[in-house]
Amino acid sequence: MRLSLLLCGLLTALTVSSQTPRPWEQLLAETMTADDMESAAWDDTYQMLCELEQQPLNLNTATREQLEVLPFLTGQQVEAIMEYRYRYGSLKSLNELRMIRPLDFIQIELLPYFTMVSEEQTRAFPHLDSIMKHGRHELMADVRVPLYKRQGDRNGYLGYPYRHWTRYQFRYGDYVKAGLVGAQDAGEPFFAAGNSLGYDFYSYYLQVKKWGRIDNIVIGQYKLSTGMGLVLNNSFGMGKLATLQQLGRTAATVRPHSSRSPTGYFRGIAATVSLSDHCRLTAFASHRPLDATLNADGSMSTIVDDGYHRTPTEMQKKHNSHAIDAGAHVAWRLGGLHLGATALYSHLDRPLRPKTSTLYRRHYAQGSDFMNLSADYAYYHPRVVLSGETAVDRHGAIATINSASMNVADGLSVMLLQRFYSYRYAALYARSLAEGGRVQNESALYAALTWQPSPSLRLQAYTDYAYFAWARYQVSQSSRAWDNLVTATVSRSRWTLNARYRLHLRQRDDADKLRLVNMTEHRARLALCWGSDGPLSTTTQADGVVTGSGQREQGYMLSQQATTQWQRLRLSATLGYFHTDSYASRLYVYERSPLYTFAFPAYYGHGLRIALMAQATLAARLTLTAKAGCTRYLDRAAIGSALQQINGKSQTDIDLQVRWKF
Repeated sequence: MRLSLLLCGLLTALTVSSQTPRPWEQLLAETMTADDMESAAWDDTYQMLCELEQQPLNLNTATREQLEVLPFLTGQQVEAIMEYRYRYGSLKSLNELRMIRPLDFIQIELLPYFTMVSEEQTRAFPHLDSIMKHGRHELMADVRVPLYKRQGDRNGYLGYPYRHWTRYQFRYGDYVKAGLVGAQDAGEPFFAAGNSLGYDFYSYYLQVKKWGRIDNIVIGQYKLSTGMGLVLNNSFGMGKLATLQQLGRTAATVRPHSSRSPTGYFRGIAATVSLSDHCRLTAFASHRPLDATLNADGSMSTIVDDGYHRTPTEMQKKHNSHAIDAGAHVAWRLGGLHLGATALYSHLDRPLRPKTSTLYRRHYAQGSDFMNLSADYAYYHPRVVLSGETAVDRHGAIATINSASMNVADGLSVMLLQRFYSYRYAALYARSLAEGGRVQNESALYAALTWQPSPSLRLQAYTDYAYFAWARYQVSQSSRAWDNLVTATVSRSRWTLNARYRLHLRQRDDADKLRLVNMTEHRARLALCWGSDGPLSTTTQADGVVTGSGQREQGYMLSQQATTQWQRLRLSATLGYFHTDSYASRLYVYERSPLYTFAFPAYYGHGLRIALMAQATLAARLTLTAKAGCTRYLDRAAIGSALQQINGKSQTDIDLQVRWKF
């Protein structure tokens, strides 16, 4: 195998001298569970962090709301940074972060990627001629070339097998940002068959910040979150492990939709205005297209959010419906006290009528008009944060989530969280902490702790017990679930050892749908990262899973990653071996990829994974990235099924990306 020989040569060459910082993507990956990896919400968070890496926050001028955008900071940590700045004035360097006690190893490692320290004071909004003269432009293009053919590429798909996207963005400091994104998936037509304007999906946006009383305004396509997500959140993910950091923050957040995802956005205008020193109003209006599966009477059976338009059937669903949304969030903050309220109205031009004859869909959202109201509240203190949100829909059904977190002692913090989502509660854009994946039909208690007994040792754990009053998918009666995870991280000057174990119990119908059976899932991971501040950075990782009820299925994966940099050339390599019984025992392993691509592929069956990536800075503002990845299966002669079937044992893709800043 030529790719294997190339990998061996690359690993041999990874002895050149360089200083390569530990990639923040790996640190982010350590906060994710298998459920998070299957959610598009994490891609949104990743896209936001990529943007922030290009334009770091100034810790000396950042507001509390700006710091709350960082998903790895807790409410106490944000409050502690603000208090430190109030007591001691501007930070002189990022080394001062070690003086802020609530910040632990992970935050101190991550913050330098997304923040900076400068004595620059807040300035008046710049003139238009200054913006046009001194603004920075960025042009990116990315293409994936498959070295194989799917069944749909031969007969079934409307377009060619290449996935590609282009993005242009203009930025002037933290004041103005504008951009245009065009993207399409493999198999979708380009300048043909329903895509007469070229790409299958376009996103465009203009953002202006710090313009008088207007703190933030976005025109075009944008994402928005308010409170704790019970009414409105299409902006950030809320994984259970990340909940240790993310919950306890209730600010309204508006940001441009600058990713290539064709779903989960609003289109129109959104603005945050300072009404006074203590009161802020966020209002928005949107009109956007939807993809939907239609019933015989023309109503919508389901809203389709996969974004695929590869076949005539998928193309018929493209933009066959529309939604009008309008709402507002008002927030009042004085000292550590926060009070807020959200109102959202949505209208669908086709009524939503899911097939409620199926029991678990009985209480899915129905109708053409939806109204949701909520109140969010919080009290912030460097040692204690109390927060929550309570929401109601137009029929009076309630959803509420409430949490309390406390720094019990230096290095020890705990969190308790209660949530109740009525099985009748309906909100089209709700997304918050949920075992069932929906803000509906769930009552749960969540407890978690973070303990750092020494600078080199960090322990985290959570337990989450949930009860579902109504039927769920594959469950025809009331059921329960119990999720537990513990993780330990040991850090030294040159290496980090991370170990984690997860026990997840869920109930499912038996084959006759007469009783419930317990489905148990054990997942474990051991990862050793070495050389984060030296010439060679490596990660050696072992993953294992045992799952099922009665007859157990199991699997494991061993993987090795290495990265180095020599002058303007950065090289990365991945080698993995996996062996699982089936898709039910699949495993996920993080893999370095080009910018704005967060790769967490699933592996199942028996096979090998090999990937090579090179990033070259050809000039001060021109960067080229190339990646070749091959998954070779040892237990099958064909990969996938139906139109996605590949008649062969190997699946090899080449990714090419060019980035030009001018």
